[in-house]
Amino acid sequence: MTSLRSTLDKLVADGSAGIAADRGALIEVMTSPDERLLEVVAAAARLRRRYFGNRVKLNYLVNLKSGLCPEDCGYCSQRLGSTADVLKYSWLKPDQAADAAAAGIEAGAVRVCLVASGRGPSDRDIERVGDIVEAIRDRAPGVEVCACLGLLADGQADRLAATGVDAYNHNLNTSDERYGTICTTHDFADRVATVDRAKSAGLSPCSGLIAGMGESDEDIVDVLLELRRIGSASVPVNFLIPFDGTPLAGTWELTPQRCLRILSVARFACPDVEVRVGAGREVHLRSLQSLALHVVNSIFLGDYLTSEGQAGKTDLAMIADNGFVLEGDESEPVTDTGTALVRPRKRGAGTELAPNT
Repeated sequence: MTSLRSTLDKLVADGSAGIAADRGALIEVMTSPDERLLEVVAAAARLRRRYFGNRVKLNYLVNLKSGLCPEDCGYCSQRLGSTADVLKYSWLKPDQAADAAAAGIEAGAVRVCLVASGRGPSDRDIERVGDIVEAIRDRAPGVEVCACLGLLADGQADRLAATGVDAYNHNLNTSDERYGTICTTHDFADRVATVDRAKSAGLSPCSGLIAGMGESDEDIVDVLLELRRIGSASVPVNFLIPFDGTPLAGTWELTPQRCLRILSVARFACPDVEVRVGAGREVHLRSLQSLALHVVNSIFLGDYLTSEGQAGKTDLAMIADNGFVLEGDESEPVTDTGTALVRPRKRGAGTELAPNT
């Protein structure tokens, strides 16, 4: 008992002082028993409060192009060979994307995540994104825009920055050691290179992981340490829900307690950056969702790519009930706006992950 308490105290002290977390300490937290969970969460909450106070950042996802991806990522309903029952469509028009974004922005979202399926964008795709960014900013000039378009070639990140995109999402998903077990059409180094290109172009790097794909505690720690090394400014933590029609269908191995430990270790590994709880929180955290808010400082509002999330008004009520305020509106407590966050889509047999293209 004394060992874990000392480890947690040191992780908090080191995180507060800007000292990198020790791998062994993070593994000790990952392997700690469920009966010590509240100690772990309380320690992570100290760092969350130190760097982010009582603010919660709301993000809203707009799926610009859905399905028919040539990559074979085993977790994705849009992958090559997927038989998942999801909506498939080509690019939304700028006004359609702006309409979709407006629902989230009106409910308090300060970042819009623009996602398109595929290996990576063409030059024409980047032009499309520029037109969409312009349409969104015409209505909401101050909103952050994050693009998630797959692997970037040389020069493409600079072109995206020139269109007004603020950030780029490309998740590492799992550790380098086991990346080949979830994807064969590109490798871990390809993903790191894309994050590096985005960062070099001045885009804020957004990169995270997916938990629940058969990884070990060490895999979780190693991908988080790599995310810290590459300087990810926003770390989305997604929890796999295995889509029927994908290779990971039937893979159910997460508990609410493990999910909270993973989020806490993410906070210890990346104490002063945005940690966002992503897809799967509703299913895997269940009644413990509100505890996650005391560790993370960011969530997706409403729905994900090819699936529905928790109702937006329920998210806002949960934030208010836990004493948090929305980033961008710190002077006012969160209230239930009653905003309907609805986008047309076909429901699948499971829940798709937040941006993982």
